[in-house]
Amino acid sequence: MRKAPFIILTLVVVFLSVVVGVLVHRARVPRTLPIEPTATNADYRLKQVRLQEQSRDGSRWQLDAEHSETFEDQSKTTMRKVTITVDQSSKSGQTGRSWTVTGDEGDLNQETKDVELRGNVVLVSSDGLRLETERLRWQADAQRAWTDAPVVIYRAGAVVHGTGFESRVAEEVSNIKGRVRATFKRAPAPESAVPPRS
Repeated sequence: MRKAPFIILTLVVVFLSVVVGVLVHRARVPRTLPIEPTATNADYRLKQVRLQEQSRDGSRWQLDAEHSETFEDQSKTTMRKVTITVDQSSKSGQTGRSWTVTGDEGDLNQETKDVELRGNVVLVSSDGLRLETERLRWQADAQRAWTDAPVVIYRAGAVVHGTGFESRVAEEVSNIKGRVRATFKRAPAPESAVPPRS
């Protein structure tokens, strides 16, 4: 009987020693700082980048990125945490559609203004369309957006899955490629359309 209190006291002392040791060790270990991009052979490295351009027809686009690296010899800029906003003017001069596209990383060709976004790419338009994919490319001279990666498109209660996508903005034509699966939500009928019960 006399050994039980001694064993309990010993276990409590050992437990407290371990807790104090862990706390002291954590206090002495320096905290890790946010990881900066590794050094590369880029000509320029910038944070918080914003590029804007306006075309003759009044359409404009803006590109924002948290980090960018420019390689002059390749005419290429690589970016991370990219957001592109496009405001398209309408032919009648009124406010047109707008798009916002985000991606984890991307590349911009400085000469052609072609863009490729990769990783969690999401496009949202002002008219209610949402497109999700892992890769989206933009060919500036042809005003063509496309991907060969699987896509999911949401719009007005419809969900469309495809294995690729292509849109020609100037022609206002979009195509979903490959095997397509669509799901449509049935809209509730207006009250006046419900037949009276007998």
